[in-house]
Amino acid sequence: MYLNELSKNECAKIVAIKCTDKLKARLSSFGITRGSDVFIIEHTLSKNTIEIKINNTKIALRKSEAKLIEVEKSSCKN
Repeated sequence: MYLNELSKNECAKIVAIKCTDKLKARLSSFGITRGSDVFIIEHTLSKNTIEIKINNTKIALRKSEAKLIEVEKSSCKN
């Protein structure tokens, strides 16, 4: 399953990030790394952007970026 498939208020653990090294470095600078817990705060009405919380930081990701982040559902602290 991928990050863009999660619904509001769902939590997951990042399993893999399947993208270019340049994008992986950018995501890593936000704390989006393998093994991190991510919480879905909100989707925009058009579903083009996802607001997530990771390591007590709120981040907005494009749907195209979220499609590259493989996750497995889990229970984590939001």
